[in-house]
Amino acid sequence: METVTLVLGEDSPLPEAAADVEDLALRLRGHVSQLGALTSPAEPTLLRARQLCSDGLPEGYLPSRVYLVKLAERTQELIGQVRRDGIGATRPARRRPWRKPRMKVLRGAVYAVTLACLVWAASAPRT
Repeated sequence: METVTLVLGEDSPLPEAAADVEDLALRLRGHVSQLGALTSPAEPTLLRARQLCSDGLPEGYLPSRVYLVKLAERTQELIGQVRRDGIGATRPARRRPWRKPRMKVLRGAVYAVTLACLVWAASAPRT
């Protein structure tokens, strides 16, 4: 959504340099491919966005900016479709909760550490 806002936002001017236009177009194409993985391949919104992505960046100042705005609008439509479908709002998989160790296990661990400390202390040279 941030990249779309860079292009379509009221306060953001259109880029002046051709390299900036290419960079934004590449970013928007990347977003379309990522969002395409979340939607059905037959989704009309996705098909329109992919069709526009497959077109090359036109030459000239005005045609390239018009293309950039259209690509941002298609990406915005695709984001809206993904949000309506609720695909991007899935919760992460829950991890299995840790079980509390039983008292016997804790006592055994304390005994083992104590025994290890006694063996270590007994093996130290006396001075």
